[in-house]
Amino acid sequence: MSIAFLVTTLLAVATPGTGVLYTLAMGLAQGRRASVTAAFGCTLGIIPHMVATITGLAALLHTSALAFEVVKYLGVAYLVYMAWNTLRDKGSLVVEQSRAHPVPATKVIVSAVLLNLLNPKLTIFFVAFLPQFVSVGDPGQLWRMVELSLVFMLLTFVVFALYGIFAAAMRDHVVSRPRVMAWLRRFFAVSFVALGAKLAFTQV
Repeated sequence: MSIAFLVTTLLAVATPGTGVLYTLAMGLAQGRRASVTAAFGCTLGIIPHMVATITGLAALLHTSALAFEVVKYLGVAYLVYMAWNTLRDKGSLVVEQSRAHPVPATKVIVSAVLLNLLNPKLTIFFVAFLPQFVSVGDPGQLWRMVELSLVFMLLTFVVFALYGIFAAAMRDHVVSRPRVMAWLRRFFAVSFVALGAKLAFTQV
């Protein structure tokens, strides 16, 4: 495993995006277990992109403007939905209510998977990223890509979980500050919209 691959992967997964934002939100709202669950869900959301890249389906997404636009705007719509849901459901980021009404793990995982699944940039990243670390004439090229993808997933889970655990550790410091939680809710909503806008202007 090359150092270049590990460093590039760490930089890619540590850069705040939709998955990091969602994991942070769950850590603040629901605590450590929910944040780790969210990190796990985001990691699962990588699998379809990995499979698409390895099987060549990503090449279709990369070359077909229509396919890319469809996936892209589904992702934008889901991010806008997340922003609206964050603002509308005030209990989702109120610690006291979250303790009494924890979000089911399955719901956390499904939301996290959808966030990554509907992000075509992840597939494009895999298309541009993985081949750089696989020798063209390598007879085990397929398994090498699988290996690199699994390492990418492992690092994603670890980094996202650390983000979430940090957010969960800060949770008790804002329990008695409802105004802080209100501003955090607005911040997450605006951030989801901003990420959606950024995704909307992404080109193949």
